Amino acid sequence: MDLLLFMFSLLLSYLFFKIWKLIDSKKDKDCYILDYQCHKPSDDRMVSTHFSGEIIHRNKNLGLEEYKFLLKAIVSSGIGEQTYAPRLVFEGREERPTLQDGISEMEEFYIDTIGKIMERQHISPKEVDILVVNVSMLTSVPSLPSRIINHYKMREDIKVFNVTGMGCSASLISVDIVKNIFKSYPNKLALVATSESLSPNWYSGNNRSMILANCLFRSGGAAILLTNKRSLRKKAMFKLKCLVRTHHGAREESYNCCIQSEDKQGRVGFYLGKNLPKAATRALVDNLKVIAPKILPVTELLRFMIKLFIKKIKMRQNPSKGSTNLPTGTPMKAGINFKTGVEHFCIHTGGKAVIDGIQNSLDLSDYDIEPARMTLYRFGNTSASSLWYVLAYMEAKKRLKRGDRVFMISFGAGFKCNSCVWEVLRDLTTEESKENVWNHCINDYPPKSIANPFTKMYGWLQDEDPDTFKIPETFKIPDEYL
Repeated sequence: MDLLLFMFSLLLSYLFFKIWKLIDSKKDKDCYILDYQCHKPSDDRMVSTHFSGEIIHRNKNLGLEEYKFLLKAIVSSGIGEQTYAPRLVFEGREERPTLQDGISEMEEFYIDTIGKIMERQHISPKEVDILVVNVSMLTSVPSLPSRIINHYKMREDIKVFNVTGMGCSASLISVDIVKNIFKSYPNKLALVATSESLSPNWYSGNNRSMILANCLFRSGGAAILLTNKRSLRKKAMFKLKCLVRTHHGAREESYNCCIQSEDKQGRVGFYLGKNLPKAATRALVDNLKVIAPKILPVTELLRFMIKLFIKKIKMRQNPSKGSTNLPTGTPMKAGINFKTGVEHFCIHTGGKAVIDGIQNSLDLSDYDIEPARMTLYRFGNTSASSLWYVLAYMEAKKRLKRGDRVFMISFGAGFKCNSCVWEVLRDLTTEESKENVWNHCINDYPPKSIANPFTKMYGWLQDEDPDTFKIPETFKIPDEYL
């Protein structure tokens, strides 16, 4: 009897041990953001309205019609006068970029951001276990991760991932890589460096679909420090709740809407097709179908299902009311209230049309999309790193409180839509983040108006006659503006 009791106790102890080990192992699989740092280029790289005109004027491949097109595009872009461009543009060498231009642009970014984040967290580069770098349009030998490792003298057994060609959605792809590594390797520290190299990719031709990229993309970057160490949880800022990736590369229309290519003269540029809004809408809808059940309460999902069921019944009774004549690519209402599951919306600053489309689709308020609009206005589209500038705006505005959830949405070439939800682990309202790129100007945002002065300075182009127009030696500016 005693032996039987002993065997039973031993079996019970073993069972409890296995359960404890299972629970304990799952704790190490969580993904936390310990800190992040956005890059603010030096003021000598700031693109004013006047300088934008100079860049356009010195492109000898443009004529009056291209000038008018660019004027209309810039005025409606949502971008202001304080964005940043690569140094070679200020040196007038955008038509003759070198490999070193791209490398130097990246060095300026990662030396600034990684250096600050390491110093602020009192972490040695040798403590980093995983390094993920995403820069889509620059490939060098040695690779950019190797250059970072060499500069900071990181460990020789560091796990390295070099992500290229993923476009504006690469930031969340990098986070997904780290998240999956954390599932198998406990007690690790990961560094993600996300940016884009504009220096070798500035388009100097006259293809309108490729000129648009010059109007939207600007220099920037971010470094994110992630961990699954339980000992660092109390210091962490955010916890990853879920992440969903949607890829429509198998659809030809989606695949070709956003692609690097050559124009008829052989100039390389980034093509943005007219069907881009349609491709983005499709990808967003498919992504929301997957992530919505993960982040929304059951009551909201039930309400939506009932509403959808009633709508289908009405359509069967009157099929003519079920058809729509909306233009191609028109954003559709999601019909579901995402505010019941998340408090903040961190939207990729792909352009004014992208932000407007998501606002319409998710039925968001101006307050909800303010961080994205202000980021586009102040920093432009900084590609994959733009999400972190939007997040930094929320932090600088002291909006992020413990328990809040932040919904990130990004789009990228391929065509892809990636999204995730972060939980805020502590009130981010202190002055601890003195390196926030918004701190020096956050009190000025949002401004009363985000209209730029391009129309006032260059509106005279709309009155020019194509038959008599001659490219002036310099673009004139009305006396009333000077």
